[in-house]
Amino acid sequence: MNFLIEPFSQPFMQRAVFAGMAVGGLCAMLGVFVVQRGLSFIGDGLAHAAFGGIALGLLLGASVSHATWIALPFTVLVSLGIAFVLRRGRMRGDVATGVFFAVSFALGVLFLGLRPVTAQSVNVETVLFGSILAVSNTDLQIVLGVCVAVAIALALTWTRLAYATFDPELARLSGIRVEALDYMLLALTAVVIVVAVKTVGIALVSSFVVIPAATARMLGRSLHRVALFAVAIGVGGAALGLLLSYHLNVASGATIILTLGAGFGLALALRKR
Repeated sequence: MNFLIEPFSQPFMQRAVFAGMAVGGLCAMLGVFVVQRGLSFIGDGLAHAAFGGIALGLLLGASVSHATWIALPFTVLVSLGIAFVLRRGRMRGDVATGVFFAVSFALGVLFLGLRPVTAQSVNVETVLFGSILAVSNTDLQIVLGVCVAVAIALALTWTRLAYATFDPELARLSGIRVEALDYMLLALTAVVIVVAVKTVGIALVSSFVVIPAATARMLGRSLHRVALFAVAIGVGGAALGLLLSYHLNVASGATIILTLGAGFGLALALRKR
């Protein structure tokens, strides 16, 4: 019992586990639709777009924490741009995402290079790999607030979003605004990814979206069951990963993702049997 209780008696671990579980569950829920639509690469693309937004904030003189507020609208605009290109350019999701991925990341490198030499130094490793153990009370409140808002938006549009995901043509004929739902899904994904960057960083955040949803698809047959499995995997993987990282004294973000990856491997092995 001490193995389980001791880590979470620490205030910083309590904040970390609440933030990780909230982000893990919400990313997994969005990932169900993202993976089903063949847009698994979108998480990586938007994460690197967030890097461009954070770099823009740093260029404008904001701290790393406050630069997130500049990264938020920047990343949402990139997500809407990807949705527009998918609709108007008739391109596959990986092509459209790859273009914005490259441009956004290049802009981030350019913005960092344009910062004056007198500017405060930035720990790029923290931006790339996150610092979930450094989540403050304010950060936690923001994470939980965003999670509640996005969860409400998904709950209100769940049926239409599911319909548009599995049969967009028939949904369009039924009067559902499929295009608007596509824009909404990518915009919500962008918002959650920017928030998640604080926990696991730019390099790993896309795994929070893809791995739980991919694992759940091997376990559930209906969308409802897949969503439930995905959220459970995302929440459980975040809590277990944090627990292991505490006792092993290793990077928390990486341990969470490796825990999710182990769950995917286990599900794959059971499926083959």
